[in-house]
Amino acid sequence: MSAVSSRLPVFPWDKLEPYKKTAMAHPDGIVDLSVGTPVDPVPALIQEALVAAADSPGYPTVWGTKELRDALTGWCERRLGAVGFAHENVLPVVGSKELVAWLPTQLGLGAGDKVAYPRLAYPTYEVGARLCGATPVVYDDPTELDPAGLKLLWLNSPSNPTGRVLSQGELTRIVAWAREHGVLVFSDECYLELGWEADPVSVLHPDVCGGSYEGIVAVHSLSKRSNLAGYRAAFIAGDAAVLGELLQIRKHGGMMTAAPVQAATVAALGDDAHVAEQRERYAARRAALRAALEAHGFRIEHSEASLYLWATRDEPCWETVAYLAEKGVLVAPGDFYGEAGERFVRVAFTATDERVDAAVKRLG
Repeated sequence: MSAVSSRLPVFPWDKLEPYKKTAMAHPDGIVDLSVGTPVDPVPALIQEALVAAADSPGYPTVWGTKELRDALTGWCERRLGAVGFAHENVLPVVGSKELVAWLPTQLGLGAGDKVAYPRLAYPTYEVGARLCGATPVVYDDPTELDPAGLKLLWLNSPSNPTGRVLSQGELTRIVAWAREHGVLVFSDECYLELGWEADPVSVLHPDVCGGSYEGIVAVHSLSKRSNLAGYRAAFIAGDAAVLGELLQIRKHGGMMTAAPVQAATVAALGDDAHVAEQRERYAARRAALRAALEAHGFRIEHSEASLYLWATRDEPCWETVAYLAEKGVLVAPGDFYGEAGERFVRVAFTATDERVDAAVKRLG
């Protein structure tokens, strides 16, 4: 039997375990700023919607309920500026990581095809390419890529790990280039509602796509905006032809969002108040950690959006990881996200207020 796992890189988080043990030995316990998982409560109205739909004995549909599709299309128009969205322009998925990892396979890509993603990027873009046998390609500017054989172009704005935001002009230029060369664009916009020093724009905005969704799809998640990482609630939106093909494949694969989660998603997308409240929590934690890191001699680059600070002391990232672990603070080494991150660390501000305060004191 051929081991598919042999195509994949070593799971990066396993490398962090020794440093986690060091941080856990701190007298006041670990401050884990590495993974970036939500820690705040799921808003009550979302929990109530989940519970109300708990009596769901039948199979859900892959495309979701009419109420869910109405919520998805309405949110895309209201929040992203999309125009004339129909149910055919949206598709729920079982968390965005599943979509990222299996998209190239579901698109029928394989040997000889290329999948491109930013030089500093979420590792699952590469994993998705390797799972189907395609060739992963990194870029600084995607319009400088050789389009021959390039079948899928990943954008990520706001970026994980750097927090960099692509401007409307940059997105417009990239979408035009991709269309000219027949390259399918998937834009990972999971942090779009977490802009701090920039106002992120979706590829679905008419000023970017010209009012046409041909060749473009946006990926969105409720994990960060609504504290729903445990629900696996996400969706894709854009080109109806692409989504229609994926819908057929996902029907065969049984890739169904659980019925109670569909109901919870409707509630989450219909309420903006909890999103604003969560933003305030993150803004305060971000400000406190940024000030402490900079006072401690770190330099912060980009970081104008998302849930992370991209920080450096101008030394190899693992030295920084080890240094902070001795203070009981665990961060992610930059080389998890590509060789270009080898002198940076990614610092998440998703810990509780109490743990963030502890980190600030230790850095002080």
